[in-house]
Amino acid sequence: MQEQIVILDFGSQYTQVIARRIRECKVYSTILPYDTPAEEIAAMAPMGIILSGGPKSVYSRKAPLPDEEVFNLGVPVLGICFGLQVMAKFLGGKVERGLKREYGKGTLTVKDGRCALFGKLPKSLQVWNSHGDKLTKLPQGFKTVAVTENSPYAAVENRKRKFFGLQFHPEVVHTPKGKTILGNFVHKICGCGRKWTMRSYIDQAVEDIRAQVGKEHVILGLSGGVDSSVAAALIHKAIGKQLTCIFVNNGVLRANEAEAVKTLFKNNFKCNFLYEDTAKLFLKKLKGVTDPETKRKIIGNTFIDVFQKATRKVGKAKFLAQGTLYPDVIESVPIAGNPAALIKSHHNVGGLPKDMKFKLVEPLRCLFKDEVRALGTALGLPKEVVWRQPFPGPGLAVRLLGDLTESRLDILRNADRIVVESMKDSDWYYKVWQSFAVLLPVKSVGVMGDERTYEYTIAVRIVESKDGMTADWVKLPPALLETISSRIINEVDGVNRVVYDITSKPPGTIEWE
Repeated sequence: MQEQIVILDFGSQYTQVIARRIRECKVYSTILPYDTPAEEIAAMAPMGIILSGGPKSVYSRKAPLPDEEVFNLGVPVLGICFGLQVMAKFLGGKVERGLKREYGKGTLTVKDGRCALFGKLPKSLQVWNSHGDKLTKLPQGFKTVAVTENSPYAAVENRKRKFFGLQFHPEVVHTPKGKTILGNFVHKICGCGRKWTMRSYIDQAVEDIRAQVGKEHVILGLSGGVDSSVAAALIHKAIGKQLTCIFVNNGVLRANEAEAVKTLFKNNFKCNFLYEDTAKLFLKKLKGVTDPETKRKIIGNTFIDVFQKATRKVGKAKFLAQGTLYPDVIESVPIAGNPAALIKSHHNVGGLPKDMKFKLVEPLRCLFKDEVRALGTALGLPKEVVWRQPFPGPGLAVRLLGDLTESRLDILRNADRIVVESMKDSDWYYKVWQSFAVLLPVKSVGVMGDERTYEYTIAVRIVESKDGMTADWVKLPPALLETISSRIINEVDGVNRVVYDITSKPPGTIEWE
């Protein structure tokens, strides 16, 4: 049995972030409901237990509480925020509502450098707080090892029993040294090695998918993007021909995209592959439509209709697979009033109707984008798929302002192809978040040769970002901008002017529509 850390989830929106930090320490972790019986946890032989944060108060009538025997399993325990308060409550301490709530950045002062959690760390650390309740009396056998401006018990320990508690959140990026603190817990205190890898994740995921699906059939809506491609490769590795990938050509794809997806999954991976070429249907419905939101709704609703009809061609299938990632759906244990239980309406196949009675298979839902890229690489997917830049669901429709016609789509496709090719040729493509062309409904006068022209304008948009929530325009070398502009004007009929978008987000958005 592999070394592992058990994380008991009390409803925190950061529970999966804790798991991610443990994975970064090359240690396997398992997230379990807060009320998992201690006997079941003992059978898993964990090296340590982490109690997550949560939105409730320990003195609330409906407070989520663990099996008391969890504290008698003889393994190290780390309580984080609510997890610390739960531990204090069970072991004889006292928790009360604070006179002053503590949210946001704080300064932690380490009072006892011998505490293993803070080994090789400075005495003063930036931490992130998010709590209204606070520990006011330590359980017997505990002592304070660090304080903040508003908490005399910001970090506590019972060294003999290897019980530790943190009132702040070490898992979030706003606690810069938090990963080191968690690393000290799993390595120095729990004694875990550094044996877990993404290959280990694949083995576990394959086992889980097979257990969930059995001999039933699975359908996956393949978009060609990173998430759905990695999900398809992983599920295919697990169940082979029990998986059918459905790829819908909505008419607003990038140049050669449909052929590339078919080649990869039908020819190379030998997947059951259903190709729905419905470009003409989509373009017919979009004819004359210029409003951005109307375009999105038409594409979304038409996709649902096409996908629903395609599933009937597959035959009997009980499962629908999606490449949902953790940031797409922050979902935790079902605790009443838990804000982490709110699910964002974001799915790769876009809000499918309730009468499609599939059970979901989402093998990536606990991973973040960079982890999915690492998983894709481990599965053998090519670099151009694994490191593909984000591409909007409505495709080129949101990058073609004004009336969407086949001739204008051809102009945008060719310009977009040149932007991508130039970025790759210059080794800039993988350094930025997104790079693409936008066709404006604007014509201007130009001179090409000895002739006067009156043709379209292409805007080039290249941004850097970490998560797409904020973004800044990229200061590309002038020579590269010149190459992109020159190629577009010389190679794309119908364009005589190229402009560069230097708007950040905010105030602008990354996409133009």
